[in-house]
Amino acid sequence: MKIICISDTHGFHRGLKLPKGDMIIHAGDVTKRGEKEEVIDFLSWYQHLDFKHKIFIAGNHDFFFEKASPKEINELIPSGITYLNDTGITIEGIKIWGSPIQPWFYSWAFNRQRGKEIQKHWDKIPNGLDILITHGPAYGVLDLTQHNQSVGCQDLFNKIREVKPKIHITGHIHEAYGRLNMFGVDFVNASVLSVKYELTNPPIEIDF
Repeated sequence: MKIICISDTHGFHRGLKLPKGDMIIHAGDVTKRGEKEEVIDFLSWYQHLDFKHKIFIAGNHDFFFEKASPKEINELIPSGITYLNDTGITIEGIKIWGSPIQPWFYSWAFNRQRGKEIQKHWDKIPNGLDILITHGPAYGVLDLTQHNQSVGCQDLFNKIREVKPKIHITGHIHEAYGRLNMFGVDFVNASVLSVKYELTNPPIEIDF
């Protein structure tokens, strides 16, 4: 299974050059302002990509997914696309879980205070995962800003050490794009835009 990872397209999705693969995963921030029209444009593009499996989560820019009802969201998402929001799916034996949550970041969508409030979401992450997708990174792992600050979530880091998914895919911090392995987990920050919102980073390929 070849998995193509992207994140933080912010409306620039049509400018992407995607390698071939079996599954594509978008780790959030599909829009710039979180408006419904932007979501519709993204979903129209995503629907017609040549991948057997298409998965995405929302990010802190994607207000529509936080404000809309589950019914409205489900009616908008085309067949063949899987949207995860503190939920999971198993595809061809691969167990996947996705969450849009990140520590409080100005007044953006899906913000939670660090500690007990955000821990409620991480407690839902099950054992035995192959792939964990969160918009925000874990603390100290591909979370360094241009100001040299680690802004990831310590509680998420602790949960990842506990459940040890094979792969953790994230975005949010554009300048922390990259990939590394730590305690047996393959960490991926798949932000395709630079900190200046320029389409500079290629999608990250994973052979699972």
